[in-house]
Amino acid sequence: MQIVGLDHIQLAMPPGGETEARRFYGEILGLTEAPKPALLVSRGGCWFEGRGAVVHLGVEENFVPARKAHPGFRVADLAEARRVLEAAGAPIVPDDTLPNVRRFYTADPFGNRLELIQAGDEFKRHSSL
Repeated sequence: MQIVGLDHIQLAMPPGGETEARRFYGEILGLTEAPKPALLVSRGGCWFEGRGAVVHLGVEENFVPARKAHPGFRVADLAEARRVLEAAGAPIVPDDTLPNVRRFYTADPFGNRLELIQAGDEFKRHSSL
């Protein structure tokens, strides 16, 4: 077996959080809501897509936010992303622990941790892939 790419990430949210999800992931982060397959609509949640990113938000009855596990999103302009998130009241947690990687953490309205990384800055990979 060989993994050749990442299809999507799934994050959990509490029941009834669709309006908040649409505001945050759609309006603030600029992702486009994608229709869910008809067989999955009754489960609740929302799906979003953007250039190079697919995020599925699924409803979890006994929801607990992911405070350590997280997606890392590349953004075109990290300073602009920070301004937009701050204006929306999202938390900003700076992180300069990796050389040559500009990034910070935030949280979605449900408390799930998200990492935003300046496009062009990358972690050093230990592979020729």
